[in-house]
Amino acid sequence: MARESIFDFCVPMEKAKPKEVPSVVVDAKGKKTFIKGRFLGKGGFARCWELCDKDTGVKYAGKVVAKSDLVKSSQRQKMQQEIIIHASLRHENVVGFHRSFEDETNIYILLELCTRRTLMELHKRRLQVTEPESRYFIRQIVNGCQYLHLNNIIHRDLKLANLFLNDDMIIKIGDFGLASKITKDGEKKRTLCGTPNYIAPEILNKHGHSFEVDSWSVGCILYTLLVGRPPFETSNLKDTYERIKKNEYVIPSHVSVAASTLIRALLDADPKKRPSMFSVLDHEFFKGFTPACLPVSALTTCPRFDNLCRTMADRRPLSVIDANLNDMSTVNVEGNRDFFSDDCWLGILRDKLGDLLTSPILKTNHINAMEDSEDPACVPIYWISKWVDYSDKYGIGYHLCDSSNGVLFNDDTRLLSTANQLNLQYIEKNGKEYLYTKTEYPPSLSKKVTLLTCFASYMHENLLHAGENIVRRESDNMARLPFLRTWFRTRVAIVLHLSNGTLQLNFFDDHSKIILCPLMEAVTYIDPNRDFKTFRFNLLKTNGITEVLMSRLRYAHEMITCRLLRSTHRTRSTNTAGGSSRDSRGTAPTSAGAGDAHGAAQMRQNDPVSAAIATGRQAARTALAATEALKRK
Repeated sequence: MARESIFDFCVPMEKAKPKEVPSVVVDAKGKKTFIKGRFLGKGGFARCWELCDKDTGVKYAGKVVAKSDLVKSSQRQKMQQEIIIHASLRHENVVGFHRSFEDETNIYILLELCTRRTLMELHKRRLQVTEPESRYFIRQIVNGCQYLHLNNIIHRDLKLANLFLNDDMIIKIGDFGLASKITKDGEKKRTLCGTPNYIAPEILNKHGHSFEVDSWSVGCILYTLLVGRPPFETSNLKDTYERIKKNEYVIPSHVSVAASTLIRALLDADPKKRPSMFSVLDHEFFKGFTPACLPVSALTTCPRFDNLCRTMADRRPLSVIDANLNDMSTVNVEGNRDFFSDDCWLGILRDKLGDLLTSPILKTNHINAMEDSEDPACVPIYWISKWVDYSDKYGIGYHLCDSSNGVLFNDDTRLLSTANQLNLQYIEKNGKEYLYTKTEYPPSLSKKVTLLTCFASYMHENLLHAGENIVRRESDNMARLPFLRTWFRTRVAIVLHLSNGTLQLNFFDDHSKIILCPLMEAVTYIDPNRDFKTFRFNLLKTNGITEVLMSRLRYAHEMITCRLLRSTHRTRSTNTAGGSSRDSRGTAPTSAGAGDAHGAAQMRQNDPVSAAIATGRQAARTALAATEALKRK
């Protein structure tokens, strides 16, 4: 169908609550049927669902706009222009446009599904990123802008929330609602538009604007990624606009000279002096090390660049990872000390939960009663999907949702292996972190590596669902995982606190779970039926909470206040219900014998971890001998 006809049914009408999007969406003219999947989010007039092509199985992000919301002619024209512009674009760094169609109630726009959300969520979790990461992102943003500008399109709303990430952590520029096409050389646009923290001064001053406003926005994005906040941000809009007009901002001393000069160039008050998207990549800043890809773990944790950086010339050592060390390198986290919290945000989470506990209680306990508070963009990147408690002998083993594994040992050290099973991450009791590979690690870690392998094998064989699909990526070699910081068990739940601030409680009575993120200010609730929903604190505060979820939030608040914040180090778990080791099914993974010699022997015989240690020692010695031989060569 012609795109101009998409608004045939859009007549002014009284605004009403949008009707529910049907479970089966039909493009009658295109003869296509799509199955509605999970809710992805909402913003402005649009709501977004995952829509799956019934014939091919391909999944799209379905942007749905109710016709009843498009009351004004200007709103209809604006959306029509967005569709026309976006439909004309095809580039690896632009969100893919699949099709648009309508039914009697809604307009549907099917776009490329970007599973890793946006740079805004990454920014909220990370606060700051390293310069190699910023180069990786900015280079792709610039590539996308070059394509837009070659096609005479100004985006005019470049910001973190409009920079999407696909499953391979590739940047995709999206949301062309404010985009405009230049139709003749030297044309200046005069519409006042943009997002306050990223808007260029020539737009505010109404001097007319062109492609240079995108350069300004890229400068704001680079500053935000490196510093942790937008350059002109204040507590009120008027002051922000004044700072933009006066070009008042400060670059902190930790930002490199090259990055600082690029930011100043992009944020030049004179549009003519700003580097264009075609010249900016020649800047000195882009001569530094840029990773070819990034791991998914970069959404929440600084990556490991140790091996990659050592091979790059003409660069200075990174502030986050000491590149002068060998493959068994030490991670230096001093670079993010301004944002590091000694209690891993527990104090902040306690206060936010305390405020949330005053929310109104809903009359029903059905999870869908809180749908107005749902925000899938806040879904946690990592949570513990399986665990096994061997704290009577070794520690607690756990399996993260990305198929990586870890052990928190009884001596308060930690060892993790990435999903590709090739890389190791070892954290000493004092927090010092070492990065190794499965084939190269010090002999002193041999037993712990064997234990980690045994824990992982036990969880895989006894706890994981059959047919689990694990995608291996080259970027896994750069992954640095959040680790289990502390944990304990009560008669009610197991409480697990990760180093990225995530707090998880698994309740024993009905197997429900809550996952709390202080940085995203959100709670994920997995009910007994395994329905998985994520809600923002501020929306729950306004819209209300079910009594079931509220009772769990109260318990979490109590555990933070009475247990977690009172501990200055990890508290050894005690099984208040009595018994021996447990796993995430609540069953004992070992068969504990009596207290005599025969019982001890029986325990060792039936203990898969102890047995595996004995059989694995020789393999470990062989691997170490081979490594030493390679070193001598």
